[in-house]
Amino acid sequence: MPNKILIVDDNEANCELIEAYLAGVDCQTQVAVDGQDALDKVKSFQPDLILLDVMMPKLSGFEVCKKLKGDAASKKIMVLMVTALNELGDIERAVQAGTDDFLSKPVNKTELLKRVEIMLRCKDLTDENERLRRYIQEMEEGGPPGGPDKPKKGDEPKRDDEPPPDTGGKPRKPPQKKP
Repeated sequence: MPNKILIVDDNEANCELIEAYLAGVDCQTQVAVDGQDALDKVKSFQPDLILLDVMMPKLSGFEVCKKLKGDAASKKIMVLMVTALNELGDIERAVQAGTDDFLSKPVNKTELLKRVEIMLRCKDLTDENERLRRYIQEMEEGGPPGGPDKPKKGDEPKRDDEPPPDTGGKPRKPPQKKP
């Protein structure tokens, strides 16, 4: 299933440019035109990555990012702030809002594509790590995946013709009766 990327910018030309840059990436995209629209589309589209402009009507990118990172349902979504602001204070404010990375406008295609690739890879690794953590927790809490009736490794019934581990590979001899 392709990754989902939400592009958030109130400037239609910027959205079209970013969509054109992402044309070669295996992803689905949607566009939000302001901060409130972004929050609404996060719920319905459930993106893996958000390319978020900072200066927008209704809610700024800083406010959107802070709301997303403060909500358990959206805090794991990767956020790449795309901004014309380049003052040190703006970068600090973006980091305080919870952005995962930032990119300056005008957007360079190669830089955008590399950042998107890295962030999606990071998201995939985070998802895999979470899946493995849950698997380990299930194993520790009571058993193998597939249910409690499935035998655990090592609990299978032994056959008489199987060599026990301590016989050097020789078949097990049946017990002999004493006269």
